[in-house]
Amino acid sequence: MVTPSLTQEVTQLHADICSALADPRRILILYALAEKPLNVSEVAEEVGISQPAASRHLIILRERGMVSAQREGQAVVYQLADLRTIQALDLLRGVLADNLKSRGELASTVLENL
Repeated sequence: MVTPSLTQEVTQLHADICSALADPRRILILYALAEKPLNVSEVAEEVGISQPAASRHLIILRERGMVSAQREGQAVVYQLADLRTIQALDLLRGVLADNLKSRGELASTVLENL
């Protein structure tokens, strides 16, 4: 049953996490940071985007609590705030892969029956 508390929780989840994950480059940034902490220039190089774009994406991820930042001399080094984020993304990728596989099998069946 959909309760007001569930509705509020889903709304908050969408506002905080889902909106942060709406851009594929931010997901790539999270995967890169799961490997090791990086500064903005390293993130930009790793993901293949400009440094200003990397900075904007990192700000969003930081505001949502998905990454943390620590100053090291002149640079700010970012790291993944919670490894469960990657685990959740991996689960979603698995669901997507299964969905695509099912669609492919359906398409094959339809083509065979033409």
